Amino acid sequence: MNERAATHSPAPPALWHVDEGRALFAGPLQRNAPHRHRVPVYLAALYGSFQLRIKGAAWLSCRTAVVPTGIAYEFDMRGEPLAVIYLEPNVAGADALVPLVSGAREVGGALVGSTGEVSALRTLYERRDARADIAPALQALTHFSERKAYRNLDPRVARAVAAMQTGEAAATPVAEMAAAAGLSASRFQHVFTEHVGVPFRRYRAWHRLRAAIREVVEGSSYTAAAHAAGFADQAHFAREFRRTFGAPASQGLAGRRATSPFSATLP
Repeated sequence: MNERAATHSPAPPALWHVDEGRALFAGPLQRNAPHRHRVPVYLAALYGSFQLRIKGAAWLSCRTAVVPTGIAYEFDMRGEPLAVIYLEPNVAGADALVPLVSGAREVGGALVGSTGEVSALRTLYERRDARADIAPALQALTHFSERKAYRNLDPRVARAVAAMQTGEAAATPVAEMAAAAGLSASRFQHVFTEHVGVPFRRYRAWHRLRAAIREVVEGSSYTAAAHAAGFADQAHFAREFRRTFGAPASQGLAGRRATSPFSATLP
């Protein structure tokens, strides 16, 4: 199983990787409060199991899980490392993550597994020379199922998502995005929510958060990262981070190890 021995050395620092279609976090965590993501996620305990609770129901012990967009969940890692893959809607939906879970059962709309794909993520986390391998590894993990699960987004929604991923729509008002799509603001927001699973403003906030995280892991201060990503100030960034991840940025970004090979143009 290639698990760590009982007397293992301290866990490596947290790993973040953010690109246009996928993002990866891997690192030691404690207990996160209930939270919801704007994209589907795959969770994998890198060593052993973890405690997971979906929509306030009973706590479960599991090794892996797929949590679709918008479903509230919380977990307790007790200081052990967790890997999380975030998949953007113009790549595929939650179905593309399902093959990564084994021994699975459905709980509250999420898929909870006793085993699953862990070894490749654990290798990325443990290796110090794996920087160039992360993007192709993430693509390899989901590529086959992405092709099967790809959702043909409404072209107008796809253009809006692409604009946010390139940073072009970070501060564009909804009315302007709707006009560019040839829709009224209300109709645009309805179509966007229908296809993506969360409202436009919430999804745009997710991309601002991704941009800020990338800035931080590349060496920026929290204040500089917040401003670069379009947040009003560091406090605004901190509130959004806690709301999204169920934990303060001081936990999720502590000891981070940057892996982004991208330029300053952020999604």
